[in-house]
Amino acid sequence: MSAKAARSTLFHLVSMAIASAFLFPLLWALLNSFKTRAEANQQPPTWFPHSLSIANYRSLAGFDQGIGTYLVNSVLLAVLTVIGSVVVCVLGGYGFARFAFRGRTLLFAATLAILMVPYATILLPLYIVLGHLGLQNSLIGLALVLVMFQLPFGIYLMRNSFESVPRELEEAALVDGASSFGALRHVSLRIVLPGVVTVALFSFLTSWNEYLAPLIFLNDGAKYTLPVMLVNIRYASYNIIDFGALQAGVVVAMMPCLLVYLLLQRFYVSGLVTGALRG
Repeated sequence: MSAKAARSTLFHLVSMAIASAFLFPLLWALLNSFKTRAEANQQPPTWFPHSLSIANYRSLAGFDQGIGTYLVNSVLLAVLTVIGSVVVCVLGGYGFARFAFRGRTLLFAATLAILMVPYATILLPLYIVLGHLGLQNSLIGLALVLVMFQLPFGIYLMRNSFESVPRELEEAALVDGASSFGALRHVSLRIVLPGVVTVALFSFLTSWNEYLAPLIFLNDGAKYTLPVMLVNIRYASYNIIDFGALQAGVVVAMMPCLLVYLLLQRFYVSGLVTGALRG
């Protein structure tokens, strides 16, 4: 075996091992979700269910407000966060990349400085601010908070994406009669679509998996999201963990993330900028 073939084989073996390490918890949760409650709580645990059962999903559907309520809340929060993050980050990134104005560097640095602030330390001040705005215990207010935490990464990514687009493409659109917003919409935005998708994907994953912020900003059980519900179901009955229902909730919570990632992963490897330059 040549050295090149040996390196290729080693690379694939290591990649398979890493992939297996990541997939094992997901497979374990899926198998446990179809066990009976007694078998799911059995010690030592069994590898495969002795008999398939959907009792855990029935228990999950009837827990407190019902899984449907928490799913709707999580979807609504994710949609609001994604839309807000994409709109603000695209416009902000385009402004930093294309327009020269006084204090641009300072403002951009201040935006990035949000990353240096510990996340939990500003939740209480934000809670007070939302109270003055009448947005406490509101998914809209919570979405605004999550959008704010997406700004540093999103604006940084979009600014770099727009700076990689030749100005000549936009100038050609302006010569043809397009406005600045028209050039952004019909030319630049299509080229930087992978960056937009990346911002949207990170915003979705952040809002979908966020636990601390919903726990603090929401005090109505009917507005809780899936992560909060999963913690509540963990100790719902006299501090006895219902592993079966918990694993069923994990499966329900992770399916949208897997679906969104599988649908959008092609944008990570697409060469839209290269194609535009060569065209």
